[in-house]
Amino acid sequence: MNPLYDPSSIETDVQTNWKSTQAFKATEDPAREKFYCLSMFPYPSGKLHMGHVRNYTIGDVISRYQRMQGKNVMQPMGWDAFGLPAENAAIKSGMSPAEWTRSNIEYMKTQLQRLGFAYDWDRELATCDPDYYQWEQWLFTRLVDKGLAYRKTATVNWDPVDQTVLANEQVIDGKGWRSGAVVEKRDIEQWFLRITDYAQELLDDLDKLPGWPDRVLTQQRNWIGRSEGVQMNFQLENSDERISIYTTRPDTLMGVTYLAVAAEHPTSLRTAKSNPELADFIKACKKGGVTEAEMETMDKKGIALGLNVIHPISGETIPLYAANFVLMAYGTGAVMAVPGHDQRDWEFAGKYGIERKQVIFSTDGSDCSIDKAAFVEKGVLKNSGSFDGLSSEDAFDAIADWLEEQGKGEKQIHFRLRDWGVSRQRYWGCPIPMVTDANGETKAASDFPVRLPEDVTVDGSGSPLKKMPEFYDLGKGEVRETDTFDTFFESSWYYARYCCPDASESMLDDRAKYWLPVDQYIGGIEHAILHLLYARFFNKLMRDEGLVENDEPFSNLLTQGMVIAETYYRTNDDGSREWFNLADITVERDEKGIAIRATLNADGKSVTIGGIEKMSKSKNNGVDPQSLIDRYGADTVRLYTMFAAPPEQSLEWSDAGVEGAYRFLKRLWKLSAAHLEAGNVPDLNKDELSDAQQKLRLKIHVTINKVNDDIGRRYTFNTAIAATMELINALSHAKDESENGRAIMREGLETAILLLSPIVPHITEVLWHEFDHKEPMIDAAWPEVDESALLQDEIQLIVQVNGKLRAKIMVPSDADRKQIEESAISDENVQKFIVDKEIKKVIVVPGRLVNIVVS
Repeated sequence: MNPLYDPSSIETDVQTNWKSTQAFKATEDPAREKFYCLSMFPYPSGKLHMGHVRNYTIGDVISRYQRMQGKNVMQPMGWDAFGLPAENAAIKSGMSPAEWTRSNIEYMKTQLQRLGFAYDWDRELATCDPDYYQWEQWLFTRLVDKGLAYRKTATVNWDPVDQTVLANEQVIDGKGWRSGAVVEKRDIEQWFLRITDYAQELLDDLDKLPGWPDRVLTQQRNWIGRSEGVQMNFQLENSDERISIYTTRPDTLMGVTYLAVAAEHPTSLRTAKSNPELADFIKACKKGGVTEAEMETMDKKGIALGLNVIHPISGETIPLYAANFVLMAYGTGAVMAVPGHDQRDWEFAGKYGIERKQVIFSTDGSDCSIDKAAFVEKGVLKNSGSFDGLSSEDAFDAIADWLEEQGKGEKQIHFRLRDWGVSRQRYWGCPIPMVTDANGETKAASDFPVRLPEDVTVDGSGSPLKKMPEFYDLGKGEVRETDTFDTFFESSWYYARYCCPDASESMLDDRAKYWLPVDQYIGGIEHAILHLLYARFFNKLMRDEGLVENDEPFSNLLTQGMVIAETYYRTNDDGSREWFNLADITVERDEKGIAIRATLNADGKSVTIGGIEKMSKSKNNGVDPQSLIDRYGADTVRLYTMFAAPPEQSLEWSDAGVEGAYRFLKRLWKLSAAHLEAGNVPDLNKDELSDAQQKLRLKIHVTINKVNDDIGRRYTFNTAIAATMELINALSHAKDESENGRAIMREGLETAILLLSPIVPHITEVLWHEFDHKEPMIDAAWPEVDESALLQDEIQLIVQVNGKLRAKIMVPSDADRKQIEESAISDENVQKFIVDKEIKKVIVVPGRLVNIVVS
C-alpha cells in the first residue's frame, strides 16, 4: 500500500470502477424495504457552487448510510432546465437558450460525478426535453377537461424587465424575485390552476408530515390561511348595487365607520371616469406589485370616492374610500374598516379625519381606550344596539345569524391562498398546449407534444414565439397559445418522473407506486412556499388522475442552511462598491481568527472587510468547488462541508477548516498504511483483555452507537465526524503491539472506515479493499455494536434537557433504562432545568446520552 495519500488517482480509479459496475443503479425489488432519497435538482447555470455541494453531499451521505442498512436505495439527479437565466444568457452570448443550457448540463454533470455522488444516472432527466414536458402538457389538458385549469383576464404582477407575469409568491417587497424590478399591475388573459379547490386538503395534510421542519409547516399554514368569518353586503346609497366584504370579526360590525375598496374595484374604476384625482390614484397603485404580507408595513394611502354605503344593521351611511392596502386579488376587493379595533384602520382614520368608534371593551375592566391605539383584543360589546353585553365569541354567531335571516350575509370559510397563475410571457419554457379557434373557443392542441422551437434568436424584446407564425398560426383561424408554463410547473412533479423516466406510454407507471413517496427530501428553506406547496398540490392532482397512490410527495424534509463567507470590497468614487473574491485577498487575523486587515494581492493595497454573507456572485465571495477538488480531492470537500456545521445551520467558510479536513484524511491513510505494513493480525481474544484494551474497545463501540444515532436519526453529520475523529485519536495513541492490541487496532480502523464511508466514499473504498474485504464498500454492512464491549463497571452518559447539555453522569454499565432515567432526572444540575416542568418523555441512547424533554 502506498504510504502517501494521493486523492487524485484514488478518486479517479474508484469512480471508474463505480461506473463500470453500475454501482448505484436502482431497480424495483418488492422484497426489500425501499428508500428514495432526493435533493432538489439544480438549475444548470454553468458550474456548481458550494451551496450545491453542501446540499448534494447531505443527500449522498443519507443515501449511502441507508444502503448500508440493507435498504433498496434510489438517488437520482436531473436538471431544472427551463427559465429566464437561459434567455438572459442567450442575449449576452448570442447562443440559443437550448445550446447554453445543454452545454452547462454537460459540464455540471461532470462536476457532480467528480464529487462521487451515488446517483443512478440512468434516471437523469432535463425538464427542457420533450420526452419530459409532453406529459405535463397531457396532464394540463386533463385538468382543463375537469375544470381545474381555466383561462381568464386578471390583474397580474408584471415584471417590466423580465417581461413576464409573476405569481404573488414571486413578488418580494414589490419587486420581481429574479430581476429586482418594480412590479406593475396589468390586466392580462392568463391560465390558472384551481389550487384553491385543494386548500383544505393541503392544510389538513400538513398534519401527516411530522418529518417536516416546524417552520416550513407554519409558513405553509399561514400561506394557505384558513379563516372562519362572515360574508356580508353593504348596499350603495341610492343604488341597488351591493359591495360585498368578508370579515373574521363580525363582533366589531357596529364599529364600522368607513368602507375601503381596492383601487381596481369596479366601483372605483367606474367612479374614476369622472374623477381625475381618483384616476391618478388608481394609476399609482398599479405601480409596484404588492402582496398581502407587504401591506403591513407600507404607507397607507386612500381617496374618498364621494359615495356612501348603508350599514347593514344600523342603516347609517358610511363613506367609501379607495385604498392602496386593499388588493383586488384577495377576498372581495373590499374591507369593512373598524378604526376602533384594527390598528391599520385606526391609522388611516386619523390620517383622513374619519370617526373612530369603540364597540368592544375589556371584560376585566382594564384600560382599553382607543385614544392612542386601536383596542384589538376580543371582549364584550357595547354601543352595539341589541347585541350589547355579548362576548365577542357569542356576538360572532348572533350577528352572523341576524344577517343571514335578513338576507344580508352568511358564515363562510375563506382561504388566503389564491389560484395559481401558470402563464408566462417568455420563450424558454414548456409551451401551454392550447389552441384558440376562429370562434374564440379554446381547445387542447392535437399535435402532442407541442415542441418548443429551439433554433431561435432571443433579443430581449419579448418572446420570439409571438413573432413566429410558423409556430402559432395553424391555419383556418386557429392560433396556438404562445405563453409558456411557469417553470415551477416542471419542478412540481419531477420527483415522480424519476421513478420511471423511460415510460413512453404514460406520464407515470407502476414503478412510481413502488418508489413514492420520497423518503427524504433535501433543499433550501427558501422553497418553503413556492416549490413545496406546488409539489404537494401536483401530487394530489396526479393522485386523483390515478397516477400515484400517496397523498403527499415527501415524507421527510431537511432544509439545509446557507454557505456564508467573508466579503471584501473597495468603494468607488461614485459610491458603488467593487467586490473582491476570497482567492484574491490576503487576510491578517487576530488570535481568535477574526480578520483585522486585508489586502488585494494584485496591488498590495488594503481593502475593506465586509460582513459575513451568503456566497453569491453579486458579492464575489464564492469559492469554486472545482479548484478545491483539484487541490485536495472530492473527499476533503465533502468532509469539510459536513463537518463545519449542522446541516440546518449556515456554514461559515474557512480555508483553515478545509486544510484541517485534508490533514485528517492523510492521517487516516497513514495510520491504516502503518497498521497494514506490520503484517497479519490474529483474532481477538476477548477473554484476555487488559484494562486499556477494554477501554479502547469501549471507545470503538460507543462511537458506533453515537455515529449511528447522529447519521441515522439526528442528521448531525458534524458530530458524527467529530466522534470518529476522536476514535482515530484514541487509536493513534494506542501503542499496544500485542496480539490483542493489534486486533483491536484492526477493529477500530475498520470501524472508522465504515463509519466514514458515507461521507468520504473514495478513500474508504480503497482502504476497505486494502484491509482485504472483497465486497464493494457501498454494499458493506453498517458496523454493529458488540454489547460485551460496553460491559464496563461504569460508563459516562451525557444528560440533555430539551437537547441542551446539562450534566454528565456515571451509571453502571449494566443499568437498565429505568435506572438510567432515574439517575439522569435526579442529578442536581438537571433538577435546575426541570423543576416545576412537565416531563413529556425521556430518550435514552444506550452508551451515549439521555435527553429529557420538558414543557
